[in-house]
Amino acid sequence: MTDATPTPDASRSSRPVLAQRRGHEFTRILAFGAARGEIVVPNEDLIGPIDSSDEWIRQRTGIITRMRAGEGVDAVDLAEIAARDAIANAGLDPAQIGVVLVSTVTNTVATPSVASLLAERIGATPAAAYDISAACAGYAYGIAQADSFVKSGVADHVLVIGAEKLSDLVDPTDRSISFLLGDGAGAAIVGPSDFPGIGPTIWGSDGSKWDAIGMTATYNEWAAGAPRPTMRQAGQTVFRWAVWEMVKVAREALEAAGVQPADLAAFVPHQANIRIIDEFAKQLGLPESVTIARDITTMGNTSAASIPLATHRLLDEHPDLSGGLALQIGFGAGLVFGAQVVVLP
Repeated sequence: MTDATPTPDASRSSRPVLAQRRGHEFTRILAFGAARGEIVVPNEDLIGPIDSSDEWIRQRTGIITRMRAGEGVDAVDLAEIAARDAIANAGLDPAQIGVVLVSTVTNTVATPSVASLLAERIGATPAAAYDISAACAGYAYGIAQADSFVKSGVADHVLVIGAEKLSDLVDPTDRSISFLLGDGAGAAIVGPSDFPGIGPTIWGSDGSKWDAIGMTATYNEWAAGAPRPTMRQAGQTVFRWAVWEMVKVAREALEAAGVQPADLAAFVPHQANIRIIDEFAKQLGLPESVTIARDITTMGNTSAASIPLATHRLLDEHPDLSGGLALQIGFGAGLVFGAQVVVLP
């Protein structure tokens, strides 16, 4: 019997060689943009339904006020304001955006994506556009993807946005999370650079703690008569995980970037809780020269929007940080996490 199977060499010689695309060697964040809910909500407005006090909220979270958007304002509206701001700050035309990434858990529909509508609104069509569902780590996930897209030649410029209207998911009587949440959007433009501006990303997930942050019911349960789903969390579980496990991730990101804590100009963690932020700084051994983002005190926790919003405020209040290194780390529902060191624009 004759073996009719072609030899490997024969098979390869008859197959066309696929063309490959190469992008830019290095990338960086070119600019930021921001949109914050227009309503200032002090602790006093929320303490009644949760039988609490202004002092208790401040001590446990560091929050004095949070910003929330009004009726008729959706996550895409906040994203549009932030996107236009970032594009203008980068000196680009919207048509130069090749990919639009929106991290959000507050799209008003299951499909289509916020990103596709946003691309149309800002004039970035026909840019590739999709949403990232990674909650508080979503912005860091987006930066990782944007970095790879520019380096691989998929696009020259990528718009990365974290946009949330979390007040739509609040149960005013829930003591675990309701008083934490705010509304806003932060945007960043990632593009080519003549020096390394985005370090390696350390990211991952821990599905064993899947139910630590989530919704009170599924949509099917809601349709069957359950109360409307709202957000809730197992606070102590999340706190311990964030403080002890995420510090390890932050250290890995520093090591992967080849830098030491003393090399940083800024530290921008997810704005989840001031006690977590302060413990982070202590565990990392950050020197006093490192400026730490504490946007949570007046903004609240805005999930995917918190890192870009906090960075935007840092650069606004401390323009001398421009060009310095910042360690950013996001962590939240999933549980998911992502961290990288970046050069501030």
